[in-house]
Amino acid sequence: MLKSKKNIIIIVITLVTLVVINVISSYVYQRFDLTQDKRYTLSKEALQTVENVDSPLIIDVFLEGEFPSEFRKLRDETQQLLEEFTVSNPNVKFQFINPLADEKTRDQNIQQLAQRGLQPFQINIQENGKTSQEVIIPWALASYNEQTVIVPLIKNKIGATDQELVNGSIQNLEYVFAEAFKKLVNPKQKKIAVLRGNGQLKDVYVADFLRKISEHYFIAPFTLDSVASNPQKTLKDLENYDLIISAKPSEPFSEEEKYVLDQYTMNGGKSLWLTESIVMDRDSLLNESGRGFAIMKNLNLNDFFFKYGVRINPVIVNDMYSAPITLAIGEGSDSQFQPLQWPYSPLAASNPNHPITTNLDPVKFDFASQIDTLKNGVDKTILLRSSKLSKLQGVPREISLEVVTQQPNPEEYKEPNQTLAVLLEGEFSSVYDQRVKPFKISEDKTRSKATKMIVIADGDVIKNEVIRGQPQELGFEFLTKRKFGNKEFLENAVNYLLNDDGLINIRTKEVKLAFLDPEKIEDQKSKWQIINIALPLVILGIFGILFNYFRRKRYSK
Repeated sequence: MLKSKKNIIIIVITLVTLVVINVISSYVYQRFDLTQDKRYTLSKEALQTVENVDSPLIIDVFLEGEFPSEFRKLRDETQQLLEEFTVSNPNVKFQFINPLADEKTRDQNIQQLAQRGLQPFQINIQENGKTSQEVIIPWALASYNEQTVIVPLIKNKIGATDQELVNGSIQNLEYVFAEAFKKLVNPKQKKIAVLRGNGQLKDVYVADFLRKISEHYFIAPFTLDSVASNPQKTLKDLENYDLIISAKPSEPFSEEEKYVLDQYTMNGGKSLWLTESIVMDRDSLLNESGRGFAIMKNLNLNDFFFKYGVRINPVIVNDMYSAPITLAIGEGSDSQFQPLQWPYSPLAASNPNHPITTNLDPVKFDFASQIDTLKNGVDKTILLRSSKLSKLQGVPREISLEVVTQQPNPEEYKEPNQTLAVLLEGEFSSVYDQRVKPFKISEDKTRSKATKMIVIADGDVIKNEVIRGQPQELGFEFLTKRKFGNKEFLENAVNYLLNDDGLINIRTKEVKLAFLDPEKIEDQKSKWQIINIALPLVILGIFGILFNYFRRKRYSK
């Protein structure tokens, strides 16, 4: 009787405990991310992009179908990520669609998606030693309040293996979705002035970068021509912009123009300078002799940068770790284009300890100058450097394409890690402090508010290729099919200068994925098939024989 009562009490306590746990769990919801790199935990900046979503934000993901394991991993990671956004805000809704499922409408769907900019992607599938190709659509469409943006799910990289491609794409997933949501939810606010009038690069050569940043900021050209007639109004107009960009100026700045730019900085304006102290580019070598002369460039900016804490020296950085130049080798119809190592195109190493340059591919320079940093009250962070095997060459100097035929001597490269890009932060002193002013303004300032400036010792960092009048993607070389980190570096630089650190922090988040080694899989496939399929059956058979043996032995008595 007592035992029966005890059992009843235990059952009642168990039932009550389960009910209490269920009631509590209906009010308290918690998810735990036990991965080392917090892969399934969205960053604060990513969550902020959907924080104000008050109506359905619909995401259609076209990465659906039968894929190799690497791309299934990308599909699963995409789903996991979107589930996290949905948990954060139920108005975020997503679905996976396979536009290639129906053979009848397959070609038509591919064509319609391609017309919208969702180009199909071909992958190689290896099975039983045979290679076949399959088409996938690694894109998504995000729609909110009658606006739609395209979300790329694959971060393409020439020459990468499928595993490297997928790893880089998964690393980039949170960023591409957060960027898309920001475009849809947060209207543009900050304004960027692209300086004109001092021989800066023409629009077609900066088109790709300006198109990219125009997705988040207002962009407008700005000339300093009116300084001569109305400097006060020019300064006032310039102060309406949060950032100025000067892309490879080639004509000197007047004292009046410099004073306007100086007072813009004193009032807290940010700036991105892409300039150098030499006159030389690849086009100068496109002649019968294949030679050109590099000479000093005087932009009348030496005192301007010197006061702020940097000096751009009239030298050329020659680096053994460099990008190739593509030249026609041979004569007539027998000539072929070949990429040859070109020491005047340094591939700059990034600073891994700063968000602008973390997880960044090498940035390509062309005939870069070198920067010295000077002591003053402004904080300086070196963002990009040349390699350990670099040297400096003074000007004037003859540059010849014959350099590619000469074997470089490593012993001559004894000037390592030359500075190519610097971030300046803090309170700047005016260039015209205790100097005669070019003109009078109502509120001259000699000390700035806290502000930022980035100086890059090569204007070609922002220059995209132009083929048949059409601007190409910045950082992508058409002939060699190589891609460099120029666009990401400049995007991060602009975001950082405008205190838009959220996108940078998301981009630099590191996700580590473990993939199986395909070579080991091929070599050890038979062994593991035996271990995983045959061995369990053998063990089960032995267990059955022993079980029957001992059972008969026991009950036969």
